[in-house]
Amino acid sequence: MIKTVYGNPSTVTGLSLVGFSNHPPTEIPLFFLFSLVYLANCFGNTAVITLVALDASLQTPMYFFLCHLAFLNIFFSTIVVPKMLFNLLSSRKVISYDLCLAQTYLALFLGATECFLLTAMTLERYVAICCPLRYRLLVSWPACVALAGGAWATGFLALVLPLHSAILPLCGPYVVDYIFCEVPVPLHLFCADTSLLEVMMHVGGVGTVLVPFLLIMASYLRILIAVMRIDSVQGRVRAFSTCASHLTMVTLYYGTGLIRYMRPKSLYSAEGDKLMALFYAVLIPMLSPFIYSLRNKEVKGAVRRVIERHKKTKTSDMKVFRH
Repeated sequence: MIKTVYGNPSTVTGLSLVGFSNHPPTEIPLFFLFSLVYLANCFGNTAVITLVALDASLQTPMYFFLCHLAFLNIFFSTIVVPKMLFNLLSSRKVISYDLCLAQTYLALFLGATECFLLTAMTLERYVAICCPLRYRLLVSWPACVALAGGAWATGFLALVLPLHSAILPLCGPYVVDYIFCEVPVPLHLFCADTSLLEVMMHVGGVGTVLVPFLLIMASYLRILIAVMRIDSVQGRVRAFSTCASHLTMVTLYYGTGLIRYMRPKSLYSAEGDKLMALFYAVLIPMLSPFIYSLRNKEVKGAVRRVIERHKKTKTSDMKVFRH
């Protein structure tokens, strides 16, 4: 029989993080797989930021937001994957309460911020296609900085602070049947009635997931109408191609987000939640730079220019060294 222990959060030192311990034979293969995915994530997103910094042709509003998204992808995976990899190899799969709380706050903060950044990127595409003559006026650098800063600030102020004020006492056994700590995982550990927290979670989900998603869909509907009015087939294809990668990311991210946060507590499934968490916390951040860059002629051109500049610099240095 499991004994229930009531405790103040400040007295709890550690939690048991189940992760994939129910499937021991898979832990070593998963360690190598997730290690490769994490390295690809860090490499791909760092490459995007570096390329935008090195090539002036990419220093546009669209790539400005993409750099924020790339940084967020690295940050999000870094708060999740290293601890997950450590636990895959460890026989004692635990996480300190402070780290669990930090993961919960940061995952909520970064998840909301990503929703707002994706919305800002959609608005940029909407202005570029539907209001091209007013693009420079509406999508100015001050406006871009304000949108990006607002996305980060709103993600923190609207979700992290309310959650921090609503932390409840915990009940033992302190077991988290998940791969990392995030809302709504703590709901299963709280002793007191979590109805208010669940309401807050759904309101937060509406404000940070559903409303931005509806705004994105409305913007893309207007974009679709504007594109269909273009006489040239080539012009239509070009307009659609500038939105395809972003729409793919929106579908992947918001699809899992809506399922994850907008359902009642009774529909939670531990194994299903783990798979969804892997998808949006590990795989999507890794896929993001490749989705945005692989079929992007601007990025390919920038890569060629950076490589050519590097070769010329190297050749010049060798000539100077010989002399």
